[in-house]
Parts: sequence; C-alpha cells; structure tokens
Amino acid sequence: MTPDEYHFSLLLKTVRSLLGPEGCPWDQKQSTLSLKKYFIEEFAEVIEAIDKNDPENLCEELGDMLFLLILMAEINKKNGSFTLNDIIRNINEKMIRRHPHVFADGEKGSLEELEKQWRAIKSQEKEKKTN
Repeated sequence: MTPDEYHFSLLLKTVRSLLGPEGCPWDQKQSTLSLKKYFIEEFAEVIEAIDKNDPENLCEELGDMLFLLILMAEINKKNGSFTLNDIIRNINEKMIRRHPHVFADGEKGSLEELEKQWRAIKSQEKEKKTN
C-alpha cells in the first residue's frame, strides 16, 4: 500500500468511526442537505487560500473539503443512494472519456482544440442524460 492509499484508508476509517454507533452525535445527525452550507464555506476558504497563494492553508482547506466529501459519501451509502466507490468509479470513467487524446487514439491538438473537444464530449454526455 502506498502512503497515499494508507492515509486515504485511515481517513475513511476515521469518517466511518465518527458515523458509527460509538461515534460523534453531530456527524451522525448530518445529511446531504445539512452539509451543503459547509461545502460552500470550505469552497470559499479554498478560493481564498488560492488567491493568497498560501499552499499550507490550501492543503488544510482541501483536506476539509475531502473530509466533507467522504462524510457525504458515507451518509449516502447508509441511506442506499450511492457509495464512495460509485463516486470514484464514475469520475474516473468520466475523465477517461473526456481525455481521448490520452486514453484512446485521439490527437493531441492545441489547448484550444482540447478545450473544444472537452466541451463537445461534455455536451454529448448531458444530452444522453436528458434522453
């Protein structure tokens, strides 16, 4: 197990402990809706750290967002909506689809061409969802 995998595993264990029977009453009480305001708050703090060019604070704020993301994933797992694995699998598949120039036989064009391709793929994905 790499250090990244190890620490991610520890964070997941921490969140599961907080939500478990002997965990934190505040965390156990949370829902997708109740966590929304914290995502907004943490996102603003990430932006502030970026604007201040403060890598140390950015690291901390991204950690807070990662915690919230995992917390929300675990809450949704408990209510049967989706799992952290679903999130990871879906985003990985999406990034592979949107980067055919890396993962398929697509051409590596200019940055403008790649951005145009990205938007076209994203548009096709949205169209499929609405049909």
